[in-house]
Order: sequence, then C-alpha cells, then structure tokens
Amino acid sequence: MYYDKDADLKLLSGKTIGIVGFGSQGHAHAMNLRDSRCNVIVAEAKGSDNWKAAKKAGFKVETAEAVAKEADIVTLLVPDNLHPVVYREMEKGLTKGKMLVFAHGFNIHYNQVVPPPDIDVTMVAPKCPGHMLRQTYTEGSGPPALIAVHQDATGKAKKVALAYAKGIGCTRAGVMETTFLEETETDLFGEQTVLCGGVASLVKAAFETLVEAGYQPEIAYFECMHELKLIVDLFYQGGLSYMNYSVSDTAEYGGYVSGPRVIDSCVKESMRQILTEIQDGSFATRWTLENQAGCPSFKAMRRMEQSHEIEVVGKKLRDMIPWLKKK
Repeated sequence: MYYDKDADLKLLSGKTIGIVGFGSQGHAHAMNLRDSRCNVIVAEAKGSDNWKAAKKAGFKVETAEAVAKEADIVTLLVPDNLHPVVYREMEKGLTKGKMLVFAHGFNIHYNQVVPPPDIDVTMVAPKCPGHMLRQTYTEGSGPPALIAVHQDATGKAKKVALAYAKGIGCTRAGVMETTFLEETETDLFGEQTVLCGGVASLVKAAFETLVEAGYQPEIAYFECMHELKLIVDLFYQGGLSYMNYSVSDTAEYGGYVSGPRVIDSCVKESMRQILTEIQDGSFATRWTLENQAGCPSFKAMRRMEQSHEIEVVGKKLRDMIPWLKKK
C-alpha cells in the first residue's frame, strides 16, 4: 500500500493535466487536482451540460483534441463505451513522453484503445463514485484506489501515477498496485455478481417472494431493501464478524442456516461461468456490439427495472422519510 509519504506532488509541478469528461469521476478529479494546486484543463462536448458545468466551476474547457495537444497528462474519464470514439479525437495530440491515464482498465485490456508505444499509460482507479471522491477530499480524507502501469515509456510512470493519486486524495486512505488485467476482470466480476447484479437480483427476488405470499409491499421493501444499508454499513466498519456481533442471535443463526441455501453451489457455478465470460472477452464483445447497435436491449432492461414494483413502492416510502434527499 502507498500513502501520502510515498507520493510526491512536485512531480506534477509545471505540468498541465487534461481531464477528458466532466461527469461523475471527471468533475471530482478536476476539482481535487485543482485544490491540490495542479494546473487543470477540461475537455467536454461543446455546449453540453457538462461543458457548462465545467465553465461555471472556473475551468478552461476545450475539445478533447485540443486538450490532448496542450496537456502533459491526459485522463480519459468519459463512459467506457465512448472511449474508442473520444480517443480517436485525442490520438494525434498524444505525443512522445506524455501520459494517458484511465480510471478503469476495460478499453486497454480488451484492445478497444491501443496507445502509441512512446507514451506512458497508467491507471488511477478510486474505489468509489465520483461524488464521494469529491466529498471525502473536501472532508480531509479520501477513498482507497488502485494504480497500474500498462506502458512505462519515460521510466517515471509509476511515480507520476502515485503523484496523481495523491492529487485526488487517494493516498490519504491508501493506494494498492495492480495490473490492467486484474483490475478490469475483478471489477467487472464484482459489479455483475455482487454490487450491481447479484445484490439487486437478490433484493428483488426476496421482495417478490413476500409480496406473492400476501405480505404488504411496503413491509417487504423495508425488510429486503431499506435495511440492507444498515447491514452493509456493519460489513464496511468491521467485516462479517462485526455484523454478526451487532445483530441478534436469532438473525445470526438464521443467516448461518439459510444463507447457504440461497447462495448455494449452483450460484457459485454461475459465478464461475460469468468470470469465464469476462476473462475470455465474451462479455466485452457483447457490450461492444450492444453499443454499436444503439443499446436496444440495454435500454429495454433499464425501462423494465425502473417500472418494477419495488421501485414504485420504494419511491413512495423514500418520499416519506424527510432526511433522504431525492436522487
């Protein structure tokens, strides 16, 4: 693990850092780096809401092509599916000795972006959404992050990447070294099997089971969705043992005897298959083709998810809780 003492912000002194994309991650990187006294410029689609937001925040805003020419370090923070298109705009400006930074390894690992061999290619990946990266920085802390070096043309790539990580506040918590392969495959696996796919499907299945059995949807929502945050907070603070220490003996015992019946060997086998599809590129190919077709299946699945009863009931209940801000 690398911390503040292991990173030198002076390595960024005199350099211009170009943040391509002023969305969730981009706005946080740009603002944190500026607060760390770095020279930052921003690239966005001219006239877009993010362009206007970057202007309002006081940044010099240009096209991706112009930023790539002007900046010494260029961080590509548009959505993954837009990387190949935006990279083609930037490519001519990425001259010898510059650094191209990613926050996720997808497009490098799956060869959607192939940089020239005479530039540094690194990754600095905060382990949190962008708004939390910004919030924790302003509070004097920061999230953990991963760094990786794909190409080290200058011989200084790792040190500069660590300086960048310090500039956005991540060395306050700790930065771990990895590879583009490891970050990409584990990140996709975690998202699909637990964080975004597995947990959401588990919650919906439990909600549907209670409602189909005749229980009130509102009660089912509280038991299967609302209270999940309380449990996850306990995981976060002290792991599984702290969660079991904090809940009742009845809940702990029920978890031991029933959890493995829900997440059984069949589920684990499905997880292995999902990991294989990530490792052999099948998922990347499917997602790339989906984007090339205009995302029809993706948009249909999104509409179905938003109309699920748990979303309708949840909105009503969240509106009744005064301290929950509408998202």
